[in-house]
Amino acid sequence: MPRPSRYAAAAALIGLAVCATDAASKALVVANLSPQRPVHLLGGLITLDLYRNPGAAFGLGRSYTAIYALVAVGALVAILRVSRRLHSWPWAIALGLLLGGAAGNLLDRLLRSPGVLRGSVVDWIKLPYFAESFNIADSCITIGVVLLVLASLRGWRLDGSSTRRGQRPAPHSQDVPPPVNS
Repeated sequence: MPRPSRYAAAAALIGLAVCATDAASKALVVANLSPQRPVHLLGGLITLDLYRNPGAAFGLGRSYTAIYALVAVGALVAILRVSRRLHSWPWAIALGLLLGGAAGNLLDRLLRSPGVLRGSVVDWIKLPYFAESFNIADSCITIGVVLLVLASLRGWRLDGSSTRRGQRPAPHSQDVPPPVNS
């Protein structure tokens, strides 16, 4: 079995770091915050408030928790499959953020009460004028999507090449064998 490229490995490490950070933050929040006692920081700019969200973004579809978990599994599989073809740092970072964010929220849906495939996602960060609370996984998913859009707009491809005129694909000394001269 071929070893993963350094880009795929970076995406996996970023995903692991995001998922671990998200899980650790949620464990601290569940242990130390009460929904009845939010903590206001920076003059109310940030509020730490425990909220358990069984639905998707903005609390939509509260009765579809199992479906969201299955969608997350599909997203994880797709990201892992695509990451095998990576030769681009922007794409590796973006996919790593998406991988970690999806895995972090999936763990909540699998392991938190009221049970497997029915668990609520722990949200705990609240900003003024923002509709809902969110968590680190949600933030990383959002940043990952923005990076994917920017990479696409800049013409950067998964394989490290560019769609911009006059630019040639970057060489991949570690991942692509050198051309054979005859």
